[in-house]
Amino acid sequence: MPTDQVGRFLAALDPQHREDIGSRPREEQERLAGAWERELEADDELDTLDELSPPAAEAEAARRVLERETD
Repeated sequence: MPTDQVGRFLAALDPQHREDIGSRPREEQERLAGAWERELEADDELDTLDELSPPAAEAEAARRVLERETD
């Protein structure tokens, strides 16, 4: 399991998005990973989901970050 922020973010993505984000510049990956961390920390609903399934909470936070990027 990846231990750095970008690696954990990439692991939380579905395979298609993981490939897309993985091919972007490291600076952009770090920016998205930071937004992902903030999403995990700030959303109380994700806290509840994290208690039940940490991978599901991480995947949902990643989905939200990418959704905001395309808006």
